[in-house]
Amino acid sequence: MAFSKLEQDLLAAVADLHALPSGAFNIRKDGEAVERQSSPNIDIVPKTDRPGIDIVVRPGTRGEAVHVPVILTRSGLRDLVYNTFIIGEDSDVLVVAGCGIHNQGSAQSQHDGVHEIIVKQGARLRYVEKHYGQGSPEGRRVLNPNTVVTVEQGAWAEMEMVQVKGVDDTTRNTTAYVYEGGSLKIIERLLTHGTQQAVSAVEIHLVGRDSSGQVLSRSVAQDSSHQEFRAVLVGKERSVGHVECDSIIMGDARIRSVPELIAESGEAVLTHEAAIGRIAGEQLIKLMTLGLGEAEAVETILSRFLR
Repeated sequence: MAFSKLEQDLLAAVADLHALPSGAFNIRKDGEAVERQSSPNIDIVPKTDRPGIDIVVRPGTRGEAVHVPVILTRSGLRDLVYNTFIIGEDSDVLVVAGCGIHNQGSAQSQHDGVHEIIVKQGARLRYVEKHYGQGSPEGRRVLNPNTVVTVEQGAWAEMEMVQVKGVDDTTRNTTAYVYEGGSLKIIERLLTHGTQQAVSAVEIHLVGRDSSGQVLSRSVAQDSSHQEFRAVLVGKERSVGHVECDSIIMGDARIRSVPELIAESGEAVLTHEAAIGRIAGEQLIKLMTLGLGEAEAVETILSRFLR
């Protein structure tokens, strides 16, 4: 199908798509799959019992990507989808997901995604998910992803979760289980403004010996927005885990950071650090002496911080 300029802009914002990709992809628009293509090594199969798809990467697949963006352009629509990703043994792939909402009306538009990600033995996965909203100030844009991740023996996964702007309310729940020799790294970047609210809850269970888990969160809260970050690391065996939360607070915003470490083995090494503060005055002064105005200097600092 031909996408409108609005739809093209949403796809570019959340999935860096400016044309249909040559590999596997599934594009969902307003509650329906409108474009889908499998590749020789990546099968995309619709579920038969509920809305959603199964993405199955064949063992040994390397250097391929699959794009599965969602866009909403109808005001008042609530979309619920269930996706399962199975990353085959010894494969190495990129998954690009994300959701963009354009709500020009006054009703609430909402997308809820329930995802299961299984990274099989020895596989490597890089997963990128971006959220973005735009449209009328009266129409709320709500996104609620719920993800369960399994990293099997010797597997590796990096998940990058980004909320760039325009989402009024989001609750992100991520639960992960990492087995022997497996590794999981979760990177979050979040910007809220106005009266937006964002809750992120991450729980990583380091189940196997020599497993590792890392959560890195960077956020900026502006105006009267509210953020809450909760991260739990559970070391059940000899393992290494680290949580790091770094936030900039501006205006009348509120930020709450709650890291929790649970060691169920004497060989688990778990650490955390958190920092919340305003932009340092010397940073502004330095940029302004280089010729930037105050607003431009602030924007430069924030863009570098969230990079």
